[in-house]
Amino acid sequence: MMDEASYDLRRLRQWLDGRARGFSRRDLLKLTAAAGVGTATIATVDGTPAAAAGPIVKPLPPELFTVLGTNAEMRWSAMAGQGYLVPIDRFFVRNHTSTPIIDPDTWRLHLTGAGLTRGPVDYSYRDLRRLPAHTVTAAVECAGNGRSFFTTQQGRTVSGTAWQLGAVGVARWRGVRLSTLLRHAGLGGNAVDVMPAGLDPNYVTGGVDLGPVRRPLPVRKALRDVLVAYEMNGEALPADHGGPVRLIVPHWIGIASIKWLGSIEVADEPLFSPWNTQFYRLFGPGFPAEGQPFDRQVVKSAFELDRGAQVVAGRHTRLRGRSWSAGGAIRHVDVSTDGGTNWRRARPVGGSEGAAWQRWEVDWRPTAGEHELLARATDRRGNTQPDVAVHNTLGYLFDAVVRHPVVAV
Repeated sequence: MMDEASYDLRRLRQWLDGRARGFSRRDLLKLTAAAGVGTATIATVDGTPAAAAGPIVKPLPPELFTVLGTNAEMRWSAMAGQGYLVPIDRFFVRNHTSTPIIDPDTWRLHLTGAGLTRGPVDYSYRDLRRLPAHTVTAAVECAGNGRSFFTTQQGRTVSGTAWQLGAVGVARWRGVRLSTLLRHAGLGGNAVDVMPAGLDPNYVTGGVDLGPVRRPLPVRKALRDVLVAYEMNGEALPADHGGPVRLIVPHWIGIASIKWLGSIEVADEPLFSPWNTQFYRLFGPGFPAEGQPFDRQVVKSAFELDRGAQVVAGRHTRLRGRSWSAGGAIRHVDVSTDGGTNWRRARPVGGSEGAAWQRWEVDWRPTAGEHELLARATDRRGNTQPDVAVHNTLGYLFDAVVRHPVVAV
């Protein structure tokens, strides 16, 4: 029950059997009727929220970001010359609606539910700061990262935000273990699920108000490695990244790491939300009608330069990039500079703090003309990037080797 896929599959079966609280099948029918589409199509709202959204708060200079509606994708060229962590000023932003501005002095975290023995408990920002602190280096990655390549590289239509590979970031997060809060609040032996919910504006689609973004976790996972974070890379958590307080759920898809955390229900029964019944599932040919739960995020690699970038012909060029996998540390990375005909092993650069990702480099002396770069990573479990990713209508979990064009002049 600490593995996201097995937990998600079990909860899906319970929801289909009618053992649901938090999001019923009646709610689904209302959503379907309002949207005028079928079950599988409903999930396409993931990338196109219907509610009016305000601007992202932080500056979004074009040399650092590509703006995609309510979201902002990091440009990989912006990571050239940077260290292991993604600086806050270029960390990607994924919003379902808009970034709220919340005063830490008035913010409260409400813990409620039948799974607590001491009743409802509230924590202030100052309360969190007084509790034992813990630091973790972890990646946060949108489930749709790489989605655009289903179309541009594999010629298949998908729905949602057209991310390339910049919807991922690694940061050093500091805060309080969720297990500390749960035990402090009197976690009961009957507790089954916890439901974190955000304080961002309610998500409305097809005229149906689905409420705040929320997604349940099993108690076992909550007690293991989940962090209630109030700092990012040594600074107070910025608004666009969930400030004043957010959840960090290592190895699970980004939607689990709820931003602008405001409440956590601790229940003695299974919990459900639109974000674990209809959204963030695999739909399409080859998948069940109700959708297939995700496994962990997949293996990916990216070069630290723009697509179509120019390099100098006949001169030594050092290509740099990063590879990552929710399956664990990267074992090795192979790079091709001729479209996949020949491959060379890249040199690892530095360590792999938290096994979040691995930097690497390879030397190259290009001839004049167009070239296609490829990077293929293999993690410690033996997971390797394939040539073709398994298609699904929402474009999740793209793991194929990405073809990266450059021009030598």
